[in-house]
Amino acid sequence: MRTLRFDRGTLLIDGIVDGEEPPGFTWDGRVNRFRGDANLYRHVVLEWHRSGQPWTDEARAYGKLEDLVHHTDRTPREYQEAALEAWRTRGRSGCVILPTGSGKTYVAELCIADAHRSTLVLAPTIDLVLQWVTVLERAFQRPIGMLGGGQHELHDITVSTYDSAYLHMGRYGARFGLLICDEVHHLPSEAYSQAALMSLAPWRLGLTATFERPDDGHHDVVGLIGPVVYRRGIRELAGEVLADYTVVHVEVDLTDDESDRYFEARGTFRSFVGRKRIRLGGRNGWGNFLRAAAMSKAGRAALKAHRESRRVIHEASGKLDALETILQRHPEGRVLLFTNDNATVYRVSREFGVPCITHQTDVKERRAILAAFGEGRWRVIATSRVLNEGVDMPEADVGVVLSGTSTVREHVQRLGRILRPREGKQAVLYELVTTGTSEEATSRRRREHAAYEED
Repeated sequence: MRTLRFDRGTLLIDGIVDGEEPPGFTWDGRVNRFRGDANLYRHVVLEWHRSGQPWTDEARAYGKLEDLVHHTDRTPREYQEAALEAWRTRGRSGCVILPTGSGKTYVAELCIADAHRSTLVLAPTIDLVLQWVTVLERAFQRPIGMLGGGQHELHDITVSTYDSAYLHMGRYGARFGLLICDEVHHLPSEAYSQAALMSLAPWRLGLTATFERPDDGHHDVVGLIGPVVYRRGIRELAGEVLADYTVVHVEVDLTDDESDRYFEARGTFRSFVGRKRIRLGGRNGWGNFLRAAAMSKAGRAALKAHRESRRVIHEASGKLDALETILQRHPEGRVLLFTNDNATVYRVSREFGVPCITHQTDVKERRAILAAFGEGRWRVIATSRVLNEGVDMPEADVGVVLSGTSTVREHVQRLGRILRPREGKQAVLYELVTTGTSEEATSRRRREHAAYEED
C-alpha cells in the first residue's frame, strides 16, 4: 500500500514503483524511496484521493482544533469578509494584498477561525512576532507558542520569525495545517523560502501591502503560497478605513559647492560604467558594476565616487532647510523622518534635536522611543529603513522622505506608516528631491503606484 511519511522537511513515499511517483519526487538511493519537498503534500493527497487507490497518511501530524473559538466584538468590514471568502473559494491557499492599517491581521484571525487547524504564523522581525502573539492571545484566548527571540515553545497556534522557521521546520513542518506568512514579500529569499518548502501545511495564507518585487520574486511567492486571491489599494480605502492623505513633492536645489562635488563624482562613476559597457538597469546591473569595480583601482574610485554623489544629494543643505520649514508648518504633528542611510539619520538627529532609530538601536531604547512618540513626549522621530514596515504607529500623521531607494515598495510602506486611522486625521507625506540629479529619476520610479496617481 502507498504510504506517505514526513522526514526532516521532506516527504517520503513507500509502495510505488518507478513511473508512479508524483511530480516533484525523485528517487533517493540512500533510503530507497521517492523523496520530495514537504510542500507537495497537498498535491499528492488530492491526487491520491482522486485516484481512489488505498493509501496511508503517516506524514500529517496536525489536527483539527475542535474547541477553537474566535473571541471578538468586531464586525468584519466588507472587504475583510470578501478577502476571507476569496481565500476560502480558492482552496484556502493564496495571498491577500491590503494596505497598511487596513486590518490584515484581522483577516488572518478570520482565516484561522475558518480553518480550525493548527496554525503557524511567520513574521520577519521579533517585534512583529510579539505583536502577533498579543493579538492572537486576545482573539482566541488560549496559549500562543513562539519561536524566536530566545523563545522555543510550541502550541496549536504558534508564531515564529522566518529565521527560526528556517532552522526548525525540519522538525515541526508536519505539525501545522495552516501556514500564514506575514509580509510575504520577504519569502522569496533563499533561506526563507526553505521554511515554506519544508512545511506540509496544505492551507496557506500570504499577507502584505506590497506584493510585487522588482526582481520578480513575487512569482516565487505564488508557487510557495498560492496566487493573489484578493487585493484592495490605498486609494480605495483612504478616507474611510485609512486616514485621508495628500502627498507633497518638494524640489530643492544644490548649492554651487554641492553641485560641483556631485557632478564631479557623478562624472567619475558614469565614465567608468561607460568604458566597461555596464548596463545598470535590470536584475544584475548593480552586481555587474560591483564585480567590475573590485578588479581595478579605477573601479574602486568609481564606487567611491558613486557613494560621494549619493551622500551629497542625501545630505543636501536645501533638504535640511525644507525640513525645518515642514516641522514649523506642523507644530502639533507626529512626524516620521525617513532617510536612506544612517549617516543622514544621525546628522538630522543632531541638528534638530530629535531621537533616531536605526538597525543599531537596541531593542530597549527603540521601544522607549516608540512609547514616548505614542504618548506625545517625543513629536518627531528620524529613522533610516527599520520603520518601513511592521510597526503600528497610529499617532503618526506626517512623513518626510529625505532620501530613499527607487523601489515602489519602500515608498508605499513609508506612506503606510502614517495612514493608521484616527478621528479627524489628515495625513501628509512630503518627498524631498534634489533637482537636476539622479534623484529625480529615483523619485519617478518609486511613485509608479496607484497611491500617487492624483499627486
